[in-house]
Amino acid sequence: MAKLKVLEVIRQGQIGGGESHLLDLIYFLDKEKIYPICLSFSDGEMISRLKQMGITCYVIDTQKPFDMGVQRQIIELIQKENIQLVHAHGSRAASNVLYPVRKLHLPFVYTVHGWSFHDDQSYLIKKLRGWSEKLICHYANQVICVSESNKNTGREVFGLTNAIVIENGVNLEKFNPDRSFKNMRQEFGFSDSDFIVGFIARCTKQKNPLVFLAALEKAHANNPSIKGLFVGEGDMDEEVDAYILQHKMSGYLYRSPFRTDVPDLLHSIDVYCLPSLWEGLSIALLEAMAMQKAIIATPTDSTKEVISHQKNGYIVPFDDIPALADAIDVFHEDTSLMKQCSESARLFVSERFNAKGVADAVISVYSGIMSS
Repeated sequence: MAKLKVLEVIRQGQIGGGESHLLDLIYFLDKEKIYPICLSFSDGEMISRLKQMGITCYVIDTQKPFDMGVQRQIIELIQKENIQLVHAHGSRAASNVLYPVRKLHLPFVYTVHGWSFHDDQSYLIKKLRGWSEKLICHYANQVICVSESNKNTGREVFGLTNAIVIENGVNLEKFNPDRSFKNMRQEFGFSDSDFIVGFIARCTKQKNPLVFLAALEKAHANNPSIKGLFVGEGDMDEEVDAYILQHKMSGYLYRSPFRTDVPDLLHSIDVYCLPSLWEGLSIALLEAMAMQKAIIATPTDSTKEVISHQKNGYIVPFDDIPALADAIDVFHEDTSLMKQCSESARLFVSERFNAKGVADAVISVYSGIMSS
C-alpha cells in the first residue's frame, strides 16, 4: 500500500512546545503508512533534528500571517512533493497554507496549540484573531485541540464544531527520571544542597518571565539556598537581562539561551515554574512532570486540566509575585509535599500523555479523512 504523503507545517524551526510536539509526532508516526515532510517558516534546531532523522524539510522565511508573498512557493512545494494532505500546527502556520490547500483541493488538518486570541489583547485585536481562527477552522477537514478547555473556548467564541481533542504527549523514553544524567549543577555553579527553581521555556510575554524573576528574588531573600535556573530565549531577552543586572541576581541565578539537553536540565532542578498568562497544553510542563518534578504554575485553561493543587503541583494566581514566592517557600520547607507532588506528577503523565499514543491517534485522523 502506498504511503500517505503529509506536509507537516509549523511557524518556526526553533524548538518550543509546538515544535517539540511535532518532533515527537514525526518520530512516532508509522513510517510504513505515513511519509512526513516538514515545512517551517524559519530555520532552527528542530529542522536540524528532523534532517538527522532523515525527514525532508523545507524552510520558507516569513513571520507574517496570511502572507501572500509566499503562497506561490508553498504551492510549488506541494506540487513538487505530490503532497496528499496538509497538517498545520498553530495559527500562524495554518494561515499561510490556507490558500494553497483551498486552491489545490487538498484535505487539511489544523492542530490548535492554544488560540491566537486571549484576554490581555485589545478588543479589536482579539476580535480579528477570533475571526481568523474561525476562518481557518471553517476550512479545515478536522480541527485538533490539545485540551478540552481549548475546544470549549473555540465553541464559545466562534461556534467551533469540527473539533476533537488529542492531548499533547511526552516521549517517555527520553523524559524518564530513572535514566542516567549529566551533573548539570556543577556546570551551573550550584551545590547539591541548593534548592533550584527552574524556568525552562521561551522568553516571551506569554510565559511571563519577569514574574518568575521577581518571585525568585523574593524567595531567595527569605532563604539564600533558593536559587534559579533560567533557560530560554525570545523577544523579551533584553528585558530579562536588564532585570537580572539591575536586581543583581547573577549570584544565585544561572541564565542560559536555548539548550537541547532538556532532560538533563530538568534532572538538575527541584521545582519547575511556569507562570504563563495563557497556554494550549504546555509540552514543557508535561516534560517536567514526566521527569518527576514538583510544579508551580498559573491556572491557564489547560494547566487546570493537568495540575491538581497540592496533589501533583501548586497553582498560583496570574501575576501574583508574593503567591509565587510563597509557593516556592512551601516546597522548600515541606519536602514531603514536594515528594508527593513530584511522584504524582510522573504517574499522571505516564498514564495519560504518551507521545506514541498521540501519533497513533493522529494517523487515525489522517486515515479517516482520506477514506471519506
